[in-house]
Amino acid sequence: MSLRGQATVEGTARYRKRFENAAENHFRQSQNLWLSSIGVGTYLGNADEATDQRYLDAIARAVELGANVIDTAANYRFQRSERSIGTALSELGRRGFGRDEIVVCTKGGYLPFDGAVPVDVRAYIEETFVRPGIAGFADIAGGAHCMTPHYLQNQLDQSLVNLRVECVDVYYVHNPESQLSAVSTDEFWRRLRSAFEMLEQNFAGGKIGNYGAATWNGFRTEPDARDYHSLERMVEIAREIAGDDHHFRFIQLPLNLAMPEALFFQNQKVGDEYVSVVEAAGNFGITVMASASILQGQISRGLPEAIRDPLGSLATDAQTGIQFARSAPGVTTALVGMSSVAHVEENLQLVNVPPAEAEDFLRVFDQEQ
Repeated sequence: MSLRGQATVEGTARYRKRFENAAENHFRQSQNLWLSSIGVGTYLGNADEATDQRYLDAIARAVELGANVIDTAANYRFQRSERSIGTALSELGRRGFGRDEIVVCTKGGYLPFDGAVPVDVRAYIEETFVRPGIAGFADIAGGAHCMTPHYLQNQLDQSLVNLRVECVDVYYVHNPESQLSAVSTDEFWRRLRSAFEMLEQNFAGGKIGNYGAATWNGFRTEPDARDYHSLERMVEIAREIAGDDHHFRFIQLPLNLAMPEALFFQNQKVGDEYVSVVEAAGNFGITVMASASILQGQISRGLPEAIRDPLGSLATDAQTGIQFARSAPGVTTALVGMSSVAHVEENLQLVNVPPAEAEDFLRVFDQEQ
C-alpha cells in the first residue's frame, strides 16, 4: 500500500520541533518546507539483500536522529535503493513519523535494471522499454539515458511503486547532460522542454511536489563546453510553460572540498553578468542540494589541520567534509551516502553542531592557497 500525502510545511515543522537541541540553522526553510542541512544519499552499495537491510536500518536511524531529506534515483543499485527507502518509510510510519515530515527525492533518466544486471543488456532494454513503446532506441543517448515524456512518466510511476508513496517531493531529471553526447544543443533544449511540460503536468496530478535537474558536470563546466547547462535557460523554459509559479525549484550538483566550483566558478549568466551557479540559483529562487559531500568517502580521511580548524576541529574527517558542504553559503542540504547505522550516528552528531560561519568557511580557502 502506498503512503498517502507528501512533505508539507506543517509536517516538516513538526519534524523540526522533535529536535529541540538541534543547532541553529540545521533546519533550513526552502520551497515552503523545512529541510535538514544533512540528507541521506543511497547511491553506493551492492545489489543484494544484506545491503538492502543496511540501507533500511540506516535510513530509519537517520530520520530518528534529525535528517529528513532522503535522496535516491531509479538506477541506484538497480532500483533496490528506492525499494529500501519504501520499506524504511513504512517502518518509520510504525515508529510514529508521518509521511508529511520527510522529504523524498528521486531521479529519472538512466535506464535502470531490475534488481540485478541482466544477462543480455540489449535484450533487456528492448523487452522492457522498446517493445512496449516506452522508449525507442533513437531516444536513448549513449545506450543508457532517455528523457522523453513517455519514458519519464513510466519511470516516475515505477518510482512511486518502489518508494511506496503517492507523491515524490522532488523529482529530478537525472544528469541531462548525458543527452548532449548524442544530440544537438537545439534538440537537447527541445527534449528538456518536453520533459518539463510532463513534470508540470505531474505536479498538477499530485504525483510530484517540485522538480529539478540533478547533474554531475552540467552546471560546473565552461559555458562553451559540450555538456554545459545554462540555469537561466532552464528557468526561462519553466516560466514559459507555467509562468512564475512554475515548479522547477531544485538543482543538485557535486560540492565538496575537492570540487568547490559551484561556489566560485562564475559560469552562469544572469542578465548581463556571469555568477556562480549557487548565486544564480539564489537569484532564481531555486534550492541547491549538494551531492558527493565527502566524494564517496574520499574526503573522509587525512585532512590537514589547516582545513579542519576553520570548520570546527571536529572529531572525524568525514564530519569535517560534511560540515564544509552544509556550511557553504547558498546550499540548503548536503547529501551524504550512508548505508550503515554506525556512519549515520557518527555523521549526524553534526545535527547539534552549528554550521561554520561564513568568515570561518572562507578561511578554508585561505589555507589552500
